[in-house]
Amino acid sequence: MSAQASSQTEAAAPSQIVTCAGEFLNFMAVEKGASANTLAAYRRVLRSYAEFLQRQGIVEPDQVTQDEARAFVASLSEGEGGSLSPRSMAQAASALRMFHRFLVVEGYAGADPTTSLATPRTPHRLPHALTRDQVARLLDVQGDSELTVRDRFILEILYATGMRVSELTALDIGDLDMVERVVTAHGKGDKWRLIPFGSAASEAASAYLRDARPVLVRRTSTSALVLNARGGRLTRQGCWKIIKGRAREAGIEELVTPHGLRHTFATHMLEGGASLLVVQELLGHVSIATTQIYTEVTRDHLRAVYARSHPRA
Repeated sequence: MSAQASSQTEAAAPSQIVTCAGEFLNFMAVEKGASANTLAAYRRVLRSYAEFLQRQGIVEPDQVTQDEARAFVASLSEGEGGSLSPRSMAQAASALRMFHRFLVVEGYAGADPTTSLATPRTPHRLPHALTRDQVARLLDVQGDSELTVRDRFILEILYATGMRVSELTALDIGDLDMVERVVTAHGKGDKWRLIPFGSAASEAASAYLRDARPVLVRRTSTSALVLNARGGRLTRQGCWKIIKGRAREAGIEELVTPHGLRHTFATHMLEGGASLLVVQELLGHVSIATTQIYTEVTRDHLRAVYARSHPRA
């Protein structure tokens, strides 16, 4: 091989930081079970990070200092294609911390330059809740086909219990107690909770179990409660498509989000006088701080009631 060819080969070889980034992503996928979306986001961040460091003449993990790490995060707010959102910047900072921690643990670097890296503040976003009129329009599913009866049950039980869509699709037949009107939801961290439901959801559940599920299950043998058109367990993505389709029919598609009915359930419960601790238990929140976000939502409701009710408002 000529000297020129050897030089070209060396120039084309990836830096050690790029190589380590590949190992880190593989570690996140295999050892940590990171989702495809998380891996894609981390890959974009680390590619930009490696390019940024290379422009500074840095190709080895041990060469990175706190100044370079901070400068990279700062550069994200003034990129050529427009600055990243605060949430995306926070995710980028998190990716950098995990990457450098990995480098230290694996022996590629002697120190972590991100220990004092500040996380960009993300704006406090309140969840959107549907009004009672919008809920009524969404739940007004017309028709008697097995899929229509199933869809009515899905919407009624989600609004009645505040379950996550993933929790609903994971339910088995035995998780629904029609006598006591409670459902056993299996939440995050392999924890479960009992959630009561009312008469409207009970009627929708009875109609589904009597008229729809036996038709959908056909010759398949499954313990899944909510089924797709082929008789198998309905997926989270499939359930979300159903909800969006029904929201489109109700004329409120743009208002309905993946957690829309869950947010609405919590907000309406608090507006109806339920305590924060009760709503925390029903939602399966580990921390009361997570549930407290809904108190911000209901303040608008309280102000409106005050304005209508107080003689000197």
